Amino acid sequence: MSPLPPGMMPGGQADSAGQPWTGRTLKANPFSGDDGAAPAELVAALAVEDEAERLIAVADVLRTARVIVPVVAHAHPGLEEDGSVAGHTKHGSGDPQTDACASAAMVSVRTPDGRAALPVFSSVEAMQAWDATARPVPVEGVRAALAAVSDADSMLVLDAAGPVTALLGRPAVWAIVHNEPWLPSWRDPELTQVAVDALRGITELTAVRLERGERSELRALLALAPGLSREQMLDAVTRAQEALRADPVFTDRVDSLELYPMAVAG
Repeated sequence: MSPLPPGMMPGGQADSAGQPWTGRTLKANPFSGDDGAAPAELVAALAVEDEAERLIAVADVLRTARVIVPVVAHAHPGLEEDGSVAGHTKHGSGDPQTDACASAAMVSVRTPDGRAALPVFSSVEAMQAWDATARPVPVEGVRAALAAVSDADSMLVLDAAGPVTALLGRPAVWAIVHNEPWLPSWRDPELTQVAVDALRGITELTAVRLERGERSELRALLALAPGLSREQMLDAVTRAQEALRADPVFTDRVDSLELYPMAVAG
């Protein structure tokens, strides 16, 4: 019978990944009694009929609610020449929630526009509908949001397999991280003036209006002066897009944007 590798011998100074035990404190899991069912407040938020109101409700609840993160098996890192287990790229902290989020950060789903979102779930049942092989670990919504900022494109998707899915963009995720209410860009009373100021130098534009988008979070309706050629219209829209992207306040509050130019009759 082959001897156990040094990292797996009982009484050793390090774990099987070669990370020393010294200095580590194992913290109790605050969700040790969790039965995996969806918290009532999350159920209520997901039940909101209007999609926009549902996203606002979910973002608000995730500031305090528990979610389930999926932890999936990863490839064994292999052995060193002396037979010990090679080091993992992620290190354990002793905090179950932190370690769970670190593992879950390697799992992401693609949004319709190609960005990476961290999947979280309201219940074990909802997670198993998405991946029956994943290990469910309960964490605070704020921890999951931090993981999304660190290891995804600052996006969270709740219950990716349904029956109701909520995709939260960067501003909503950052609001959860800071434990602040999320104000959607299409309801921000200051954002229209921010856009007007950013576009002020583009003389081909006569007005701008912001509303909730269909393909993106926000739509900017751009009124173009009459008599412009196609090339002039395209140039004005391109400069408008660049101006809005260059405005730090606008980009901080808006996750994604679609421009809708409209020619004004002369």
